Amino acid sequence: MKYPAARILVFAKAPIPGQVKTRLAPVLTDSEAAHLHARLVLHTLATATQPPLCPVELWCAPDATHPFFQQCRQQYNITLRHQCEGDVGQRMEQALNATLQTSESAILIGTDCPEFTTDDLEVALGLLNPPRQTTTDAPALVLGPAEDGGYVLIGARRCHPSLFSHIEWGTDNVLATTRQRIQTLGWHWQETRTFWDLDRPEDWRRYQRQGKRGEVAAWQGTMPS
Repeated sequence: MKYPAARILVFAKAPIPGQVKTRLAPVLTDSEAAHLHARLVLHTLATATQPPLCPVELWCAPDATHPFFQQCRQQYNITLRHQCEGDVGQRMEQALNATLQTSESAILIGTDCPEFTTDDLEVALGLLNPPRQTTTDAPALVLGPAEDGGYVLIGARRCHPSLFSHIEWGTDNVLATTRQRIQTLGWHWQETRTFWDLDRPEDWRRYQRQGKRGEVAAWQGTMPS
């Protein structure tokens, strides 16, 4: 592995109909949305593990016992972790803090970004972990901006509660607020290219336009009742 002291943390919910991708309800049924979510999780794990850049952990909600997560563990040889209770900010902070106790850096991503590539992850890892013989100081954080005003990736060598508390998650000011918090801390950060994520009906139509038709039906795993 190129970055053995780093970790990639993938946040994912179990693909339970009616509990995932709910904002796609106008264009997908609950079952179709759950199948799409499962496909996106598998795509993200494939991207994060092939080729292996660093150890990958799947942080599961509501817990890691769901059969889908067990299948992911076997298929991709990854470690499963439980997300803690609380809002997404609290869960992200806990996961990064726990990981940075034993790892030099960590990248946390969700599964809503179908355009993620292995190259994108390697760029973020490279920013956080520059060659030791260079004079470049590694940034404390790396952000992957999203077109909707949030971010789809956060990489860290350090963590602070202010980065995740009292933020209006899911709104278009998440990225701007996070940038302001980093500036207040006086930390150096860098950003990757800007991505789009698949949350709303217009995102689903964009996904289809880019040649992803049929991917909902293609997932053949056992879905929960």
